[in-house]
Amino acid sequence: MPLFDKPLAELREYRPERDEQPDFDAFWQRTLAEARDLPLEAEFTPYDAGLSVIDVYDVRFCGWGGHRIAGWFMLPAGTTEPLPTVVTYIGYGGGRGLPHDWLTLPAAGYATFIMDTRGQGSVNIPGDTPDPVGGASPQAPGFLTRGVLDPDDYYYRRVFTDAVRAVEAALTHPCADAGRVVVDGSSQGGGIAQAVAALYPGLLGAMIDVPFLTGFRRATELVDTMPYREIVTYLATHRDHEEQVFRTLSYFDGTNFAPRCTVPALFSVALMDATCPPSTVFGSYNHYAGPKEIRVWTYNQHEGGQTFQVRERLTWLRDLVKS
Repeated sequence: MPLFDKPLAELREYRPERDEQPDFDAFWQRTLAEARDLPLEAEFTPYDAGLSVIDVYDVRFCGWGGHRIAGWFMLPAGTTEPLPTVVTYIGYGGGRGLPHDWLTLPAAGYATFIMDTRGQGSVNIPGDTPDPVGGASPQAPGFLTRGVLDPDDYYYRRVFTDAVRAVEAALTHPCADAGRVVVDGSSQGGGIAQAVAALYPGLLGAMIDVPFLTGFRRATELVDTMPYREIVTYLATHRDHEEQVFRTLSYFDGTNFAPRCTVPALFSVALMDATCPPSTVFGSYNHYAGPKEIRVWTYNQHEGGQTFQVRERLTWLRDLVKS
């Protein structure tokens, strides 16, 4: 895929108009209040992952609706004092997999909490968390249009709530440092991390790589790739639902969360990314209210910087927790 979006100089200045509903904050305050009315019931069960230098716990906690969400909690073996803690969210279709899939951050000395994504985990990496809420309205295959006619029923209302509760669950472990929590993710995980950075006060920072779930309308008009193609497929059939669909999506758009984020953030973007177009990433980045940096990978698609970005993240994170 060649360069297809705006030139980099324009991307650095691109601040799209935001389509935000007047009850955006009230919607999320109500959503999280409802979730917190239910007990968290976080459980950490020691897990034999065959790793001699990393301690692993199989985690279960109550997310949206009290549904049990799976995760991993990992930290350097023998840790007894609180460590800087990274809560990681997973890319679209993937699940929590196995502990050895997530060694980089605990090997670097961080307590690491990996949240499984409800209903996902059948693409590349297996998951363990069902989504008990089916929704009564039609949807295109996938998750982007599940419950999309009503923000209260929409799939990502449950996922973003799970993600906030994952931070709360991580902090019930004595080796998690409540004053040094960073949220982290790539693609879908990056979109979730940005939402949590807006919804959970008191974080230390956020690492947001090639984020999905931002700039929905522009993405559907610019690229014909999955997963944004799911929205196009739905609207190609349900021609009379366009206004309601984008109204619902506006409650979950990273471009609307960005102005509510005040913690330091490290973003990344790939200029040949036809899955999450560069302008959708920069649109969110340029609205981000907190201190921020972005790493640009000119010749890459949705894989972004991969191992080079991991190095950038480790360096940025090291400096952040020491500041």
